[in-house]
Amino acid sequence: MSEFLTTRRDEGVLHVTLNRPEKKNAINTEMWFAIRDTFNDAATNPLVTCVLLTGAGGNFSSGVDLASFGDGESAGEHPFSAAAKAVAYFDKPLIGAAQGVAIGGGATILFHCDVVYVGDSLKMRLPFANLGLVPEFASSYMLQANIGAQQAAELFYTAEWIDADRAVEVGIAARQYKDAELLDCAMNKAREIAQWPVTALQETKRCLRSVHREAIDAALELEQAGMEKQAGSPENIEAITAFIEKRPPDFRKLL
Repeated sequence: MSEFLTTRRDEGVLHVTLNRPEKKNAINTEMWFAIRDTFNDAATNPLVTCVLLTGAGGNFSSGVDLASFGDGESAGEHPFSAAAKAVAYFDKPLIGAAQGVAIGGGATILFHCDVVYVGDSLKMRLPFANLGLVPEFASSYMLQANIGAQQAAELFYTAEWIDADRAVEVGIAARQYKDAELLDCAMNKAREIAQWPVTALQETKRCLRSVHREAIDAALELEQAGMEKQAGSPENIEAITAFIEKRPPDFRKLL
């Protein structure tokens, strides 16, 4: 599969780990392909009842690796889009366990988890508006579906940091654990889920999620159009330049 995405099956639980700890599990092109293939395979594997998604090295994911984001575009559908659909349409229970940083795509992938558990060290952020960009991974719909329109709008518009307490408070996460206990607690819950018939779980998830399918499709399409419009825009260039130069961006000068 990929050295950057490891898998281990524990009875009916497939434990999937983003494994690029030296880059805080920034997701490169190879990892997007691996995420796509892993979730597509898990969907059809009768030995997989539930998936647990985690990150290695004390962080969940720092998001899209911008250095590799243009890779794969000439081969048809971008691997990011293919991975997003594989996760969004995964029809078995998906549990997320996140600690440390969860930024951008490393946060929005969690919104497609049926249940999310977080460690005390969680530092989540949705840095889209502040980069002159738009949300992705159908997060413009999924976040407000999960926590309500006003809470979602505030987090997107401000791009503020979200700690573990706030994640539980607004409904991004179900429960908070000490970092040292997070993985064991999440795995125990995944095993508890995996003891039931996979067909019953799939039908239950279908009942829970089918109502969202049309909205997810619309969000993916709108976000892609928005990203194509904003990527490389003066606002986006100013945000990236300011980051490189270690200064606050000055968007007013672009007016």
